[in-house]
Amino acid sequence: MSALPPPAEKAAAVRDMFDRISPSYDRVNRLMTFNADQRWRRELVRRLGVGPGDLVLDLACGTGDFAEICRKAGATAVGLDFSRGMLNAANRRFPGLGIFVQGDALRLPFADGAFTVAVSGFALRNFVAIPPVLDELARVLKPGGRVGLLEVDKPRNPLVAAGHGLYFNRVVPLVGGLIADRKAYRYLPQSASYLPPEAELRAMLEAAGFARTRKRSPMFGAIQSVSAVRT
Repeated sequence: MSALPPPAEKAAAVRDMFDRISPSYDRVNRLMTFNADQRWRRELVRRLGVGPGDLVLDLACGTGDFAEICRKAGATAVGLDFSRGMLNAANRRFPGLGIFVQGDALRLPFADGAFTVAVSGFALRNFVAIPPVLDELARVLKPGGRVGLLEVDKPRNPLVAAGHGLYFNRVVPLVGGLIADRKAYRYLPQSASYLPPEAELRAMLEAAGFARTRKRSPMFGAIQSVSAVRT
């Protein structure tokens, strides 16, 4: 049975879902990935060369993981998310910072060329459409600015793919449902169907104004870590 909402209802459904699961989101993420999600974020931030002097946009920031990693690297970071529940959780984790903003990835409330780096973790499949989000990222990045995207992926090795499919499509919904929200953790594995193939994502990035796209595949190809540079 599909847990994916009709296209016209996707934005509202995704926002409501993340509002619901925000109190337990970090705990479930750490459990499901054996805490590896933080390692993948740190590795991508290193690849992007984030450091002092950078102003970073953490798009679909959730509870602020990427923003915090970038701050520890010496950068200034701003987090934006569609979900008020997620932003409330971020502000509870990092009280007093005032760096988290509610907004829509399709209409970013920032000036052209405002940022030197943009990152986003496990969010592409939750957007209503990916190309306009990439267009907006290109708009708010300075020329030469870097973008980094983390997402799930399909392992190419058949044995790894079989094991991953069992875990991602069976275990994740079961455990997530027991701990947090059954409907949400049925949606999250199924939402991988929204992701374009590698060549198509690369073409989307190029069409938006990015070049030098690079992809790494941690967790035996179950995760994709993509970087590119704004032309």
